[in-house]
Amino acid sequence: TLLYAFLHMRHNLKYFDKMRCLRKRSAVSFLGVLVICLLFMNLYIEDGYVLEGDKQLIRETATHQLNPERYVHTFKDLSNFSGSINISYRYLAGTPLPRKRYLTIGLSSVKRKKGNYLLETIKSIFEQSSYEELKEIAVVVQLADFDSAWCEGMVQDISQKFAHHIIAGRLIVIHVPEEYYPVLDGLKRNYNDPEDRVKFRSKQNVDYAFLLNFCANLSDYYVMLEDDVRCSKNFLTAVKKVITSREGSYWVTLEFSKLGYIGKLYHSHDLPRLAHFLLMFYQEMPCDWLLIHFRGLLAQKEVIRFKPSLFQHMGYYSSYKGAENKLKDDDFEEESFDIPDNPPANLHTNMNVFENYEASKAYSSIDEYFWGKAPSTGDFYGIVFEKPIKITKIKVVTGTEDRQNDILQHGALEVGEKIVGSKKGRQCTTYLRLGEFKNGNFEITDLEHKVLFDINCMRILVTKSQKEWLIIRSISVWTSQTSVQ
Repeated sequence: TLLYAFLHMRHNLKYFDKMRCLRKRSAVSFLGVLVICLLFMNLYIEDGYVLEGDKQLIRETATHQLNPERYVHTFKDLSNFSGSINISYRYLAGTPLPRKRYLTIGLSSVKRKKGNYLLETIKSIFEQSSYEELKEIAVVVQLADFDSAWCEGMVQDISQKFAHHIIAGRLIVIHVPEEYYPVLDGLKRNYNDPEDRVKFRSKQNVDYAFLLNFCANLSDYYVMLEDDVRCSKNFLTAVKKVITSREGSYWVTLEFSKLGYIGKLYHSHDLPRLAHFLLMFYQEMPCDWLLIHFRGLLAQKEVIRFKPSLFQHMGYYSSYKGAENKLKDDDFEEESFDIPDNPPANLHTNMNVFENYEASKAYSSIDEYFWGKAPSTGDFYGIVFEKPIKITKIKVVTGTEDRQNDILQHGALEVGEKIVGSKKGRQCTTYLRLGEFKNGNFEITDLEHKVLFDINCMRILVTKSQKEWLIIRSISVWTSQTSVQ
């Protein structure tokens, strides 16, 4: 009896072991199938969010249906933010660019109840650019109105007036069909905006998202303009000079106008992320506010804005209900814009610096300044250039509009040669005085004919103590060529 019970128990144990193994194998098989299914689903989802490539951009009509509302509200995979949005664009004028350019200028335009400035804006872009500059730019105009008759009329006007620019491959006119847009009615009324205002600004965010997405691979840099803007002469040369001066420093947005989203410059590799960002929050707030949040999220906390401004708002009537819009950028200069070179240099001072208004801020072309406490006789602000240079022009401005007493009351500007000392303590052994400050400012031109040696150093020297503090608002240096030792 005991033997029978033992054999029976052993038989049962073997049976349970087999059952456990079967359950394990079943579980493993089930998990394997589940993982494979998830992988295929992930690939399918990712594939649906990415453009097929250049082939799809070339097609003139929409070939894929998309549910933008679902797409906008299901942004969970942040890794996809560097990919393009699945949109097929209709080419109304022009063809895909044959080669990559330096700068793309993007304009989005809709029908206005009063006035239309688009043609004047396009004209200003081309007229204010030299022949050499035109080779490096592409202008993309997005006609973002759903009125097909208006779009057709605008295309005819643009094609007639700018045919040679279209043929030359530097002007493209595009349109995105209405079915690609998310829901624009019944949106949240943030800031107590009326429904039609919410609809207008929300659609505008989507317009710009689609435009940015299209322009992502056309050039190295992208500048955003409105469709009622006047440009400064040779603005591209000025932009290139600023970009060169920022080499080695981190930036997301460079601003060449203080108004809205006019003159905002981006690296083209950031455009897909910006496009996704505008789509995610299209109903939350106006575009210019979203642009501020975007640069902040990418760790550029401070505004980097250059003066004078390169672009001016010229429209009198807004595209929203034809309301009056008299905004003007008082820092805009159309003809006399001449941005300095300010070659690389080490900056130092023996003055007592106030808070974080350090020496570097006076040598920058950004809207910031150096601020020192009441200077004494013999105090200085020194610049030691990394390489000896030929200087053609120098301009120094002290004080600001709201602190007009904080100027250099008694001072001189000197240039020097023959550097001695280590990297941290480098200075020139001899200096030549170029002149005195007058009313807090100093300017000299044709310097290459007045100074025979290559300049290694430059300094602002306080010649008499003053009770007022000192703001050095800007130091501008123009060069001809760099000498080689």
